[in-house]
Amino acid sequence: MAKKRLYHCFHYFTRGELALWGTSTALILAFFLAYDRTQFGILAASLIGVTSLIFNAKGNPFGQLLMVCFSALYGIISFSCGYYGEMATYLGMTAPMAVFALVSWLRNPYQGNRAEVQVRRLERRDAAWMLTLTVAVTAVFYFILAALHTNRLIPSTLSVATSFLAAFLTFRRSALFAAAYAANDLVLVVLWGLAAAEDRSYLLVLVCFSVFLVNDLYGFLNWLRMQRRQEAARCCQT
Repeated sequence: MAKKRLYHCFHYFTRGELALWGTSTALILAFFLAYDRTQFGILAASLIGVTSLIFNAKGNPFGQLLMVCFSALYGIISFSCGYYGEMATYLGMTAPMAVFALVSWLRNPYQGNRAEVQVRRLERRDAAWMLTLTVAVTAVFYFILAALHTNRLIPSTLSVATSFLAAFLTFRRSALFAAAYAANDLVLVVLWGLAAAEDRSYLLVLVCFSVFLVNDLYGFLNWLRMQRRQEAARCCQT
């Protein structure tokens, strides 16, 4: 039974996706072994996170379940570095939104296939709500983070904005969610690059989000392909 499940798992992903996941995990493990063999929490969060992204790229709800686990671990790591914005964002927003997204994805499978969510185009009303809520949430968090004396306030605030955009788009099942997460990854590469310059133990987190950036860009491209395929299939049925 285990061999059969492993066989189906490897055939579920394309060779390119397996290569992307394998290279990503190899880089994370290589930096862990080369620079710091004690940060097992960061290692676990990185491996869980990169695995969640390859499932998310396929539109598989299991990716959202893994994202909840990643958010919890990443919140703890952020707290240790004084990045209270990251901690509050992932524990108070990304993790709960991943739960809502999990429910949304499970309720909207593509043609009954629970391993692929039905992609949804963003409507004008959704876009208006998204921009309004993003501005409001970002403004509130800016003052909260300033009151908490958060390290590197401006990048931390930008991370809140991009994280909220990504969470909203994930819940709405829009292909743009992966692009928003890629933007968030860019902010976090800067944020953790500054932290790693002061403390080498955070180098693995920097590598983690650099790897996430590549995976999210792939996820965006694959969701665009999924969207075109699903829409073409609906046109043929009408």
